[in-house]
Amino acid sequence: MKRREFITLLGGAAVASPMLWPLAAHAQQPERIRRIGVLSGIAETDPESQRRYSAFRQGLQQLGWTEGRNFELHFRSGWGVGNIELLRRHVADLIALAPDIILASGALTVVTLQQTTRTIPIVFAGLTDPVGAGFVESLARPGGNTTGFTSFEYGLGTKWLELLKEIAPRITRVGVMRDSISSTGVGFWAAMQGAAPSAGLELRSLGVRDAPEIERAVAGFARESGGGLIVTVGNATLSHRDLIIALAARHNLPVVYPFRYFATAGGLM
Repeated sequence: MKRREFITLLGGAAVASPMLWPLAAHAQQPERIRRIGVLSGIAETDPESQRRYSAFRQGLQQLGWTEGRNFELHFRSGWGVGNIELLRRHVADLIALAPDIILASGALTVVTLQQTTRTIPIVFAGLTDPVGAGFVESLARPGGNTTGFTSFEYGLGTKWLELLKEIAPRITRVGVMRDSISSTGVGFWAAMQGAAPSAGLELRSLGVRDAPEIERAVAGFARESGGGLIVTVGNATLSHRDLIIALAARHNLPVVYPFRYFATAGGLM
């Protein structure tokens, strides 16, 4: 049979046979919209957040996902540090949407999600020591409904001390800007405490829960000479990076930061 005759026959059969109508109708159904929840302590309007989520969208598009056609993003963000109630409300809002998966940033975010759901898949980004924190069973076999990416390990804190001492050999005091109640802040602090004595350095923990506390902490630390700062990973230090950079410049303090975008925003290294 010639190709044209075959196509004509097939088309006529589809019109003539009601049994084929459901198949044709099914083929024309739109794709199911997948819901992706996104939780971050940093505001969605923050330039760094916008860069990250732009890259996230681009990655999804490269894998064949188009926003509005076969997936939609639901953002909940901006609780910073300490606003547990706002974080819990955001988590409850997302869970109520029955998302297919949730992208989570920050240890506190993952803790709150795991307390709320053990069935919705959770992918975390940028955590430190997820095994030690109890988020996953192991790096090779995470288990449960949680997996993700780790970009730090606590021993890096000792390297930050070395870098600070290298660029400012005369310093004797180091102010460590950290969230004192988060597992990340505690872990980096412990690592640096173990290395500081051999480097002849005295450590001081500086609170970062909000802008007034950061200003008071840095101003108080800068009253004595011979000081430098290390800024650790966390929602507060990221959210207040412009303030921290400005305070360091005002008080002439050498600073080592955890991410490149601190330096591109005017930080030392």
